[in-house]
Amino acid sequence: MGLRCIHCGSEVKKLYVQYSPGNIRLMKCENCKEVADHYIECEFMIILIDLILHKQKAYRHLLYNVLTLDVIDAKGILWKSSLSYLMLDTYRYFLLSSSIKDLDSSGYSLFSIWICGKIWLYVMFGNFVFSSILLLATWISSLYSEIARYEDILLAIIVSSYFKIFLVAMMVWDFPSSVHLIIDLFILSSNIVALKVLTKSSITQCIGLCLGAHAAKFLTYWSLPL
Repeated sequence: MGLRCIHCGSEVKKLYVQYSPGNIRLMKCENCKEVADHYIECEFMIILIDLILHKQKAYRHLLYNVLTLDVIDAKGILWKSSLSYLMLDTYRYFLLSSSIKDLDSSGYSLFSIWICGKIWLYVMFGNFVFSSILLLATWISSLYSEIARYEDILLAIIVSSYFKIFLVAMMVWDFPSSVHLIIDLFILSSNIVALKVLTKSSITQCIGLCLGAHAAKFLTYWSLPL
């Protein structure tokens, strides 16, 4: 992926020119004549708020101008992000399983290696099904839209699932089970926006792709006996 204008999505050669430390001039896009990426001068909290508001400009800034697999150690970012994603997903599955099933009555300890190992395998398998269906569906839809590299798609999905970080708060405070549904809805909507920005597909296609992949993941999780 190359650098992109956050307004029109056109490729740009440079985002800014640095004359001296702290003295930069933002470059304009040759296509739309707007400043290619004004988020360069914004604080992180402003970018985060725009991401939460699902602004496509913020997602273009993050996916094209900040995270790219063409820079050094970007694949390391992908692996670390994937590991964090799987760990949070495992913790989510653990919370929902303990709230739905009375695991103590089965004779197993919640913190036993056996139970944790099975949960980890279920999460790995569920995410394998999720990513396989998403990539396959994206490949099929590429007949009608511009397709990005599969590594870029996976990175976009993982990064746009940043709402999973709120699961960390559940390690300290008790929340109703409805909070999981709210987090899942935010993750789904964020994945849709990220996929739309990356593949330039229609919003209808992106909704269908993400809904299908998430539904397959959900059915895989709860069809496996713990």
